[in-house]
Amino acid sequence: MFRIEAEVDKDRRRLLGERLEADNAERSPAIRRLRGTPHEEEVPLEVWAVEDRTGELAGGLTALTWARWLHVDLLWVAEAHRGAGLGKRLLGEAERLAREERGCGYARLETWDFQAPGFYRGRGYEVVGRVAEYPPGATEFLLVKRLGDGG
Repeated sequence: MFRIEAEVDKDRRRLLGERLEADNAERSPAIRRLRGTPHEEEVPLEVWAVEDRTGELAGGLTALTWARWLHVDLLWVAEAHRGAGLGKRLLGEAERLAREERGCGYARLETWDFQAPGFYRGRGYEVVGRVAEYPPGATEFLLVKRLGDGG
């Protein structure tokens, strides 16, 4: 018999992650090969655009690298700077760092139809998946790009 609980529990979340990681390594040769390499851990990667004159945040990108992949989480450019190539520069720098300094061969990200799928396709990303009605009334896209010979 089990009791089901629905609560936030940091210790259980950590234990769950450890157990899932162990099961994955047991079942997947690809995951096992990551063990003991620099690509085993998720490593944050952040790129910022700060206005020289004011010190204000003009844009930024947050991501992580894992298993020779760059996973872009957030990319934002202030309204006043949109259309001037800042998003392209931020993404390009993140890709360069991931490729040259972290050995990544691929990148992935998610975006909604009302955000920037066209922007990413213009940077060489390919739509490999979509989720309709996530959230209701919108579509989420999964895009990937080959960065080079990082792998």
